Amino acid sequence: MNTKTSHFIVLAAVLLAFISTSCSTVPLTGRSQVNLLPESNMVEMSLTSYDQFLDTNKVASNRQQVEMVKRAGQKIASAVEQYLKSNGYESYLQYFKWEFNLIENEVPNAWCMPGGKVVVYTGILPLTQSEAGLAVVMGHEIAHAVARHGNERMSHSMLVQMGGIALGEAIKEKPEQTQAIFSAAYGVGSQVGVMLPFSRQHEYEADQMGLIFMAIAGYNPQEAVGFWQRMAQNSGQKPPEFLSTHPVDAKRIEALQEIMPEAMKYYNSSK
Repeated sequence: MNTKTSHFIVLAAVLLAFISTSCSTVPLTGRSQVNLLPESNMVEMSLTSYDQFLDTNKVASNRQQVEMVKRAGQKIASAVEQYLKSNGYESYLQYFKWEFNLIENEVPNAWCMPGGKVVVYTGILPLTQSEAGLAVVMGHEIAHAVARHGNERMSHSMLVQMGGIALGEAIKEKPEQTQAIFSAAYGVGSQVGVMLPFSRQHEYEADQMGLIFMAIAGYNPQEAVGFWQRMAQNSGQKPPEFLSTHPVDAKRIEALQEIMPEAMKYYNSSK
């Protein structure tokens, strides 16, 4: 065995060991995932991007709409906390400092940063049509954060761009590069602050989790099917930004309907 081969085997072994110790379980779905970065660092980086976004975007002034966003957000946040505490994930709560903002922007969009910083654009309100419809959107976006999909996606990017050996010290030794990867993963530097698309697996997972969270919060999960149907019908020739990162098709709506009986159990219990 030559030296080059030996080094490759050692590198592979170290990387495999590193990844194996970085596995975690997604709440509610039980899926195993690899999150290589401490969630505390994800939250720290998200705060930097979130503050920059708020500095360059106008917070909505419509009192009724703002109160609706904050009310729906707080109810879903309480549902998330209730679920995590009741199912052995209470440690997740230390990273959430909830905040909900409605931004003046005609683009139909919404997102949630790691740590619970949630932004809704006024452009999506005509499609949500009601507080329950809004809860569909906010539950879905909050589910991405609870499932740590951002960490998972960024971990994959760092493996490709930095390599396994560099990961352990990447945040300390290359903070600017790490922040750049975070910004690229979340797309916060773009004109409308839109996140890059999550994988189909992440989308389905956020659908399932979001449906349960909104049901626990007391919102009828059946509103989800109508919302996604409206999104699909209003896409036209050029899909809105929210649809570009959240593709809607018959299979997705079918998957929502398959989850519905379980979600309705939570909804009926909440009443």
